[in-house]
Amino acid sequence: QLQASGGGLVQSGGSLRLSCVASDSTFNIYHIAWYRQDPGKQREEVARITSGGSTTYAASVKGRFTISRDNARNTVYLQMNSLKPEDTAVYYCAADDIGGSSPTLYSYWGQGTQVTVSS
Repeated sequence: QLQASGGGLVQSGGSLRLSCVASDSTFNIYHIAWYRQDPGKQREEVARITSGGSTTYAASVKGRFTISRDNARNTVYLQMNSLKPEDTAVYYCAADDIGGSSPTLYSYWGQGTQVTVSS
């Protein structure tokens, strides 16, 4: 089970840190991804971190967002800086022991947390 939190309303240029906490004690073997979705749009991968700590970012967030993990706390973070109105979406974390670049490859999903960036 995954629990996402940390969303909210922030002004353009502001920052938020999202957290994704897993209840599974084998958390350290999972690849974790953050996705976001706006109503009427496809779910978009934002960032991904492997069990070994390698990271991947969408071009739209590279240099602004940082994904990290703390296996001792069963938690993955998404630090979001220099937020823009186009970052507004519901953000979901997802986990899988294989993972990949498609949302269909993730078996476990958090409930989502709303991020709203005002201009």
